[in-house]
Amino acid sequence: MVKRSAVTILALDDEPFMLKLLARMLTNMGFTSVTLCDNGHTALDQIDDVNVRPNLILLDLNMPGMDGIEFVRHLVERHYSGSLILISGEDERMLQAAEKLVQAHRIQVLGHLRKPVKPEVLSALLEKWTPPALDNLPVTKKVYGADEVYAAIGSGQLVNYYQPKVAVATAAVVGVETLVRWRHPVDGIILPDQFIGVAEAHGLINDLTRTVLTSALTQAKAWQEAGLALRVAVNISMDNLMSLDFVDFVTELATKAGVPPQGVVLEVTESRLMQDTRAPLEILTRLRLKRFHLSIDDFGTGHSSLAQLRDIPFDELKIDQGFVHRAWNDETLRAMYDASLALARQLGMEVVAEGVEDRNDWDLLQRTGCDLAQGSFISIPMPAAEFPIWLKGWQERARTEFASPDVLS
Repeated sequence: MVKRSAVTILALDDEPFMLKLLARMLTNMGFTSVTLCDNGHTALDQIDDVNVRPNLILLDLNMPGMDGIEFVRHLVERHYSGSLILISGEDERMLQAAEKLVQAHRIQVLGHLRKPVKPEVLSALLEKWTPPALDNLPVTKKVYGADEVYAAIGSGQLVNYYQPKVAVATAAVVGVETLVRWRHPVDGIILPDQFIGVAEAHGLINDLTRTVLTSALTQAKAWQEAGLALRVAVNISMDNLMSLDFVDFVTELATKAGVPPQGVVLEVTESRLMQDTRAPLEILTRLRLKRFHLSIDDFGTGHSSLAQLRDIPFDELKIDQGFVHRAWNDETLRAMYDASLALARQLGMEVVAEGVEDRNDWDLLQRTGCDLAQGSFISIPMPAAEFPIWLKGWQERARTEFASPDVLS
């Protein structure tokens, strides 16, 4: 446990009474190194002095002159590595927006407080503070070139990981999402955000998709022969959908692997607006006619929108994780989650909730009748070799934790 007297705190608020109130609360809680400032410029002088720079700042958002949002920008310019607690009389959505901004600036935010501040709520947030660790500092991701990605595809360095999808009503494992990884000979496991964009930009995405899909279908057949009826989902790029022979390509791979189209889900995320939608629309419509499942991924973000639902025959909707985790305790997230779920229901679509990270998330899905769940509460992505061991553990967990006898066996 961190010794409270060792934590240096700066309280910034333009109201003298509030500063005195915060000071008294902090003293009563055992925090002895507290500095009070009634304006941003004075507070920045404290930040500039390395000898008195605070570990934690209690920041009022609505102040004359330099407001809290502008103050945060100055903290970024000074590479502030401490933590913030935001305080304001503004409404909850305003506080949430400010908190998101601080997080986007890569400054740790412990949470926010509504005025009048309650001592027990402030104390709970202060308990979350930990000293910044060197290994938590931002790390610049390595940039890989097209030649390296091309070589990785050709030399078999791309490997598939699989994240389970579970039926919420029964806890039965009904499918998996395929998530590609690059097993780099020097840098270890590299996540797709570091190489998918390179593949798309340099005309390598079709080769990459072929590699991922071929491996996924081979694994699906192996699970099928082992008695596991799992639908296997594979992410496809909009760039894949610019070539009209993509339908034949997918169909031939499935046929060769011996996997029925009904056992394959193609997840589509539109990362940018397409100038010509005719080819993608034709390809996706033909794939549905051949009984492949189509899923609109990350619904509500980017270009995964109502226009896509209107134009493309999707039969699965994935609610983005940003609208799922903590929706049970956040009115804004809950409204978006409920709206997405209701929309899918009206369109006769199956619904997958991504980002299920804890029991509260899971319970919300059960109460609202969501179809499928995916997230770290169930399992992080894993190599296929680890799936049987995980499945055995999940079956036992489902029987004991959820009292569900209907898990996949």
